[in-house]
Amino acid sequence: MTDADPVDISADASFFRDDEYFDHVVYRELAQREKNGQRREMLVKLSEMEKEHYEFWRTLAPDQRPAFSKLRFWLIMFLRRLLGITFVIKFLERHETEVINRYRKIVYKVEEQHREKVEQFLRDEEEHEKTLQNQIDEPILRYIGFIALGLSDSIIEVSGVHAGFLGVTSSTLIAGVAGLVVGFAASISMGVAAYLKAKSELRQKSFTSGLVTGVVYLLSTIILALPYFLTHDMLEAFTASVALAIILASIFTYYVAVVNETSFKREVLENTLLIMGTAAATFLFGEFLGNLFGIPGYFR
Repeated sequence: MTDADPVDISADASFFRDDEYFDHVVYRELAQREKNGQRREMLVKLSEMEKEHYEFWRTLAPDQRPAFSKLRFWLIMFLRRLLGITFVIKFLERHETEVINRYRKIVYKVEEQHREKVEQFLRDEEEHEKTLQNQIDEPILRYIGFIALGLSDSIIEVSGVHAGFLGVTSSTLIAGVAGLVVGFAASISMGVAAYLKAKSELRQKSFTSGLVTGVVYLLSTIILALPYFLTHDMLEAFTASVALAIILASIFTYYVAVVNETSFKREVLENTLLIMGTAAATFLFGEFLGNLFGIPGYFR
């Protein structure tokens, strides 16, 4: 490209100006709300980096104020409170793929005097930001495995119990109470197992690990049993409970996929198949036992 052969980059400049300004404001707000000194320092660095990018692009797209989505901003603040700072940063990072690809396309379109600056910004997006983001440590991440243990085991086991009772009885109350009893006993068992596991590994606080596993197990058990106390139709209750199980698994899978930068679609499909497969197998076993002992099930 030469000065006699200019390329219009105004649309790209406006895009980068708006995007970098939004990220700058978000990181600045997150830093102001962060109580941990180390994490606050990392967020401040990210905010300053985005501000430098924004101020450069503003000189190339000075025609208007940067567009700013208040709805998206407050959604991110809500996610920060609900799911933690690490999730929010990784969530924002997912958008960076588009930004990086756009940087790569524009780097040789800008004038020679600006090219080095844009190349530096591209390196920031590819390397420096990720380095800073990975330095942010959050306590919840140390217990992700134990949360997954409690949630996945309760979803599979309690869904299986409910499916089994669909083949044995038409009473939603009995099925709901049975799910709660099994879930309560299993939550204690899983909590103790998690406590012993953490104690042997010496990496997490053993009591907290056991408590997290047991509480997550019990809460998910209650959620899955709830439909059985809201309707007297066994099939409706079972369908609603399985739907809740899939929703719970999907929400947590998305959280883990964002934090660990893995594929959400593959993981959620696998979890759904496991839930449905377990439900089908335990229903057939319950139906078999019902026929064997002459117990009147839902379909008999």
